[in-house]
Amino acid sequence: MVSTTLILIFLTVILSVSAFNNQKLYGQLIMYPPAVNRGQYYRLLTSGFIHADFMHLGFNMLTLWFFGQPMEKFYFNRFGNYTFLVLYLLAIVVSDVPSYIKHKNNSGYASLGASGGVSAILFAFIFLFPWETIFIFFIPAPAIVFGVIYLVYSQYMARRGGDNINHDAHFWGAIFGIVFVMAIDPQAIHRFLESITNPRLKI
Repeated sequence: MVSTTLILIFLTVILSVSAFNNQKLYGQLIMYPPAVNRGQYYRLLTSGFIHADFMHLGFNMLTLWFFGQPMEKFYFNRFGNYTFLVLYLLAIVVSDVPSYIKHKNNSGYASLGASGGVSAILFAFIFLFPWETIFIFFIPAPAIVFGVIYLVYSQYMARRGGDNINHDAHFWGAIFGIVFVMAIDPQAIHRFLESITNPRLKI
């Protein structure tokens, strides 16, 4: 079976690197509210396949690599081929919508990055496996602790702004990832609450 995660990473890297050196392509794909107002709704999705720089791209793709593969296998075994892909692509769009609404009439605003999709995958994983070990700069920590740090950092960067990266998408992607899990598997709520009240550290 061809890995959906690898295909997404490949497409994102190709488009992002191409856009680094092609301002026309960059301008056509980025989420720019005035363009969306003109009916270019595709930007809510395509903006998730370009990035601000190599560091931004690398961080998102490494996170997708580490968490996308186990989540892809988890969903393939339970719900079929396309569940993981639907989660990722829908998360990019859904997490862009609040920023679009907020900046609908702001011609000085634009945003890009796979943050919404990646965050949805990450927090779907955390919701399902809150005590799994995640390494933060080679330091082991429970997944749920990493999630809190991730959101706090994202909110700090969102307030700072100025880099075209849609940091708000981290938050909305996280929410969407959790809601998606609960929608397709309501028993996951019970398992999560049981896990939280009976922590089993795996460090």
